[in-house]
Amino acid sequence: MRYDGTMVTKEIIQQIPKVELHDHLDGGLRIPTILELAQEQCITLPADDEQSLYDYFVRGTRQKSLSLYLEPFAVTTSVMQTKAALTRVAYEAVEDLAREHVVYAEVRFAPILHTAGGLSLDEVVQAVLDGIQKGTRTFAIHIGLLLCAMRNQDAAISRQIAELAVAFADRGVVGFDLAGDEIGHPPKDHLDAFQYIRNQNFNITIHSGEAFGIESIWQAIQICGAHRIGHGVRLVEDMSIEGSRIEQKGSLSSFILDRRIPMEMCLTSNVGTGAVADYASHPFPIFFRSKFRVFLCSDNRLMSDTNLTREMEMASKYYGLNLRDLEKITINAMKSAFIHHEQKLTLIYDVIKKGYAEIRARYGLTD
Repeated sequence: MRYDGTMVTKEIIQQIPKVELHDHLDGGLRIPTILELAQEQCITLPADDEQSLYDYFVRGTRQKSLSLYLEPFAVTTSVMQTKAALTRVAYEAVEDLAREHVVYAEVRFAPILHTAGGLSLDEVVQAVLDGIQKGTRTFAIHIGLLLCAMRNQDAAISRQIAELAVAFADRGVVGFDLAGDEIGHPPKDHLDAFQYIRNQNFNITIHSGEAFGIESIWQAIQICGAHRIGHGVRLVEDMSIEGSRIEQKGSLSSFILDRRIPMEMCLTSNVGTGAVADYASHPFPIFFRSKFRVFLCSDNRLMSDTNLTREMEMASKYYGLNLRDLEKITINAMKSAFIHHEQKLTLIYDVIKKGYAEIRARYGLTD
């Protein structure tokens, strides 16, 4: 029996094991934490009560304005300039993820954005890792940390962050990312950093194909050696699509499909920033049904007013995904994680598949 998406209730989605691979630390703070940290550090906020501050953070996604969506990051990073603040924010991120039954997550952030208060890059990374390690000792979740370089900054800084990522590879950092505005800042400008990462046999994911087209995705993969693509929605420009089916693939989309290059799909974020018009027109279901290795991510839980549970709810609602589909997406993500193969297998078979089997038994669901 194949049950349809309507049978995947919110209650079930809340309980299933999940894997989150695209979650920005500075995009997921709790509103009360921002208020408390600002008061401790004498920082003036755009608003001084929870509701007004919430309205400020989500106005970009509500108005589908990229500039308004990005503006609040200056606020979150402003309260993340001390060791104590970074450790607290990281710990709370782990707790929030664990509460929605995320069993493995990769959290990312740009260390260079947290040095305004005088912290060194090493101190910034260690403070975040301290919070993560405290969280993983408390909650049943595994966490890896990704370090981001920023597209609009000098390539020398990117190389420095790449070296930092490798230096912390034995302490919880699992990969390197390039984030920021794609327009006018191609990934090849930071090639030295990517070459260093590749020479060190380390892991690369790159924000590509969100605000710019397939050239950005092509550069990320073929020039910079990305092992995963963040977003990638503009890959549809390399396809001929009729209705909900791909009629013909170009060479890049064929390469991505054939080589099983993962794409980190962020539904609500893409709608909120205007990368896609709405949920109904998001290419995720086309990619998924066409066997691309795609999975769901939250991107910025605060600015997008979402989490991975809600992303799965939206996928079930708009694309008719059932429990088997959600399990497939979760396994796609786990296969794409930047951890060792043996660790992936343990989490897939002992945690994810076991967890889904328990859900089916609990609710009397059969396939």
